[in-house]
Amino acid sequence: MSSTISTSVGKQPADPYKSKNFDLSAPLKEKVEDLVKFIQDTKYGMLTTKASDSDLLSSRAMALAGTENGGIDLIFHTNLHSAKAIDLTVHPTETNMSFLNIATGEWASISGTASILAGEEIVQKFYSPALQTWLGDLGDGVHDASPSDPRIGVIRVEAKSAIHVFPRKGLVGRAVDTGKAIAKGEVPQINKIRELSTDELAQWRNTHKE
Repeated sequence: MSSTISTSVGKQPADPYKSKNFDLSAPLKEKVEDLVKFIQDTKYGMLTTKASDSDLLSSRAMALAGTENGGIDLIFHTNLHSAKAIDLTVHPTETNMSFLNIATGEWASISGTASILAGEEIVQKFYSPALQTWLGDLGDGVHDASPSDPRIGVIRVEAKSAIHVFPRKGLVGRAVDTGKAIAKGEVPQINKIRELSTDELAQWRNTHKE
């Protein structure tokens, strides 16, 4: 990952913001635990998939239903007949899930491989009564939004890479540091940018396998 911040124009980094804010010091445990806490606290994000019938991308709001393997693999509910479920069946390896806290500017982006899981056992494990709001009861004794409803499935996103960006200080502190940096013609060091590689996520998953 160090090569991603060493690209330069002459003696200066081509991306001074990333070069100034990239956090190389955090150990794997801290990076993962901070990321997982943010995702679980934020809960809502945008799932991006590649359309089943074109090269276009689509994003949809999703609510986190659970996590696995130490928090890095994400679980979401889905209607197995929905467009996103069809998209992921055709293009499971082109998936991204992003989270944003508007108030603080903290955000995370997780790219990975998605799988669609069905069956009452896996649905029951992550079931929420809130699904009744989205699925309704069709009145046939089968499609009733209960854990046995055959429409309900689970999307599991296995993380392959992740970016997590969060502020170093509060709003006032960031404003002060930004002002000082601008006065000097510099880029402010106001955020921490962390990346998790495929190898790092695999290492974490192997020690937190569920």
